[in-house]
Amino acid sequence: MRFSLESREKMIVQANKLAAPLCEAEGVELVHIEYQRETGDRILRLYIDKPGGVTLDDCVCISRQFSDLLDAKIETEEYYSLEVSSPGPDRPLGNALDFEKFKGNVAKIKTHQPVDGQKNFKGVLLGISEGTVKLLVNEKTVAIPFQEITKARLVNYYGENRCL
Repeated sequence: MRFSLESREKMIVQANKLAAPLCEAEGVELVHIEYQRETGDRILRLYIDKPGGVTLDDCVCISRQFSDLLDAKIETEEYYSLEVSSPGPDRPLGNALDFEKFKGNVAKIKTHQPVDGQKNFKGVLLGISEGTVKLLVNEKTVAIPFQEITKARLVNYYGENRCL
């Protein structure tokens, strides 16, 4: 079966509907879900976090329960591997609230369409307002429409340490 954008998006939506309540019940934050092809295989990856960081036991607990939910609730003919991980120092920014929550930290952002002539940015997050992410890049504020963002991650984030 072909790995299409439609099947990718469908899997992410279905996985989110199952993972969000599970993570909440287990006291962890569902940071982000990825479903992508890596070295020929499909990977369904959940990033989870909690104050003080997640442990291996947290990842194992969510992985086991989520795997059972996937088997019971999602019908697919696509083979994939499930991974549950901490977000690490390059934490994904998965929703609009993350851009406000991590204001003051360095982030990398990729866009669908060029903004000010480019698609890749690295700078200090200034927050989000009215659907626009503000990023300080080389002492210039860049306004990036949230809907244009394809990928966003913090850079070398280790908890509460902020660069501003």
